[in-house]
Amino acid sequence: MQLVYRAQNLIDAHLAKHALEDAGIPAFVFGESLLGGAGELPLFGVLRVCVPDAWEPQADAALQAAGLREPPADPAPDGVPGLLPA
Repeated sequence: MQLVYRAQNLIDAHLAKHALEDAGIPAFVFGESLLGGAGELPLFGVLRVCVPDAWEPQADAALQAAGLREPPADPAPDGVPGLLPA
């Protein structure tokens, strides 16, 4: 299995999974059952979307086509880092 997408939340993970499945690529969400855990689990990076090894190149192309490989938009106005609207 190859990691193709690290999700920020459960909806994000399933969005990527469904985009891959719509392209005919088998996809699996790992870490879903850990979301209710506490203690020594990290807060982020638990959800991972994986595909079988042979499907990795097609998965990357499918995620790019779905717009899931683009960097997040800058929320700062006028490109000033660190400042957010009130």
